[in-house]
Amino acid sequence: MRIAWIGKKTPFCGNVTYSREITNGLLDRGHEVSFLHFAQEEPEPDNWPNFKEVSLPFIYKSQVYTIPTFKATKVLTDSLREIKPDVVHASLTLSTLDFILPEICQELNVPLVATFHTPFAGKGAKLISGTQLIAYQLYAPFLDNYDSVIVFSQIQRELLAKMGVRERKIAVIPNGVDADKYSPGISHIKKEFDAERLFVYQGRIAPEKNVESLLKAWKQSDMDTSTKLLIVGDGPLRASLEPFYGAEYGIIWLGFVASEERRIEILRGADVFILPSLVEGLSLSLLEGMSCGLACLATDVGADGEVLAKGAGVVINTASVRSQLRTLLPLFQDHPELTTLLGQKARKRVLEKYTLNDNITLLEELYSRILSQRHLTSGRL
Repeated sequence: MRIAWIGKKTPFCGNVTYSREITNGLLDRGHEVSFLHFAQEEPEPDNWPNFKEVSLPFIYKSQVYTIPTFKATKVLTDSLREIKPDVVHASLTLSTLDFILPEICQELNVPLVATFHTPFAGKGAKLISGTQLIAYQLYAPFLDNYDSVIVFSQIQRELLAKMGVRERKIAVIPNGVDADKYSPGISHIKKEFDAERLFVYQGRIAPEKNVESLLKAWKQSDMDTSTKLLIVGDGPLRASLEPFYGAEYGIIWLGFVASEERRIEILRGADVFILPSLVEGLSLSLLEGMSCGLACLATDVGADGEVLAKGAGVVINTASVRSQLRTLLPLFQDHPELTTLLGQKARKRVLEKYTLNDNITLLEELYSRILSQRHLTSGRL
C-alpha cells in the first residue's frame, strides 16, 4: 500500500514520536511511505525512517502548533498528486493545513485519515479552559469531513461524538510502544547518579504537565539522600523551577535527551515513573515507562487512567496531586517489593493492549476497510 503521511518531524514531542514509530512500523510491513512535514535543513532526529520526504514551508512552528506559509497548500497538493497515494494519513499538527486537507483529498479522490492527538482532562472532568477546549470545538466540524479519525480511547471517542463527529467515522486505536526495544534490561544509571532508588519524570516542563506539584511533593516528602528524581525534558517552566528544586533535594535536571538509547537506559535503571499532568491524550512516555517495567503513577486524564486501571499502576486524582504524591513517594521509596510488582503488572498490560505491533495491525485494517468502502461506493455510481 502507498501511504502519504503528513505529520511532525521536529521539534521533539509526542506527535513526532508517534509519526516516527508508526511510519517505521508501516515500512517494516512492506508498505511504501512518503512523509510530508514542516522541517527544513535540520539535523536528522534519532532513529528516523528512510523514505521519500517533502518539506512544507512554514512561518513558525513549536511543540504545540505550526503556521504554514501560503505556498504550503500548493506544495502539499502538488506533492500528493505526484505521490499518488492509496491513503493519506495526517497526524494532525494544529496547523491551518489540517482544515483544508479534506478538500484537497476530495479533489484528488484519495481517502483521508486523521490522528487527533489533542489532550483532554478526562471522564467527568471539564476540558482545561483555553487551547484544549478551543481545539476540540474548532476541529470537530472539520474532522467529520475526514474518512476516519483515530483517537486513543473510548472516552475521547465519546467526547468528539458529542461535538458532532459521526461515530462511524471515529476509530479507537490506542498508542503502541515497541515492547522489544522498550523492555526491562541492564542499566548503570543508578551508579551514575549515586542512587539506590530512582524516580523519573519524562516530558515537557510546561503548565499542563503539572511538574511543579511533583517537585513540591518531593521537596516536602523529605526523601532519603540515596533516592533521586530525574527530570527528563525541557520547556517554558524549566528556568523558573530548576533554581528552587535542585540537587540539594535529590532532584537532577537532565533537560531534553535526544538519544533514544539514553532514554531507554534511564527507564531501565529507574524504579518509578511519575506523570502528574492536568491533560493528556495517551502518553507515549507513560507507555514506554510501563514497557520497561517501571511502577507507574499517573493522573486520571486523557486515556492514562484507563491504561493503569485495575492494578497496572496507581491513578492519581488531579484535584489533589501534591497531597497524594506526598503519601506515595515515601511509600514507593521504602517498599521495593511494591514497585517490582507494579512494574511487572505495567509491563504485562502493555503486552496485552498497547504494543506497536497491534497498533500497526489495527491501522492496516482501518486503511483496508476505508479503501473497500471507497471501491464499493464507486462501483454503485
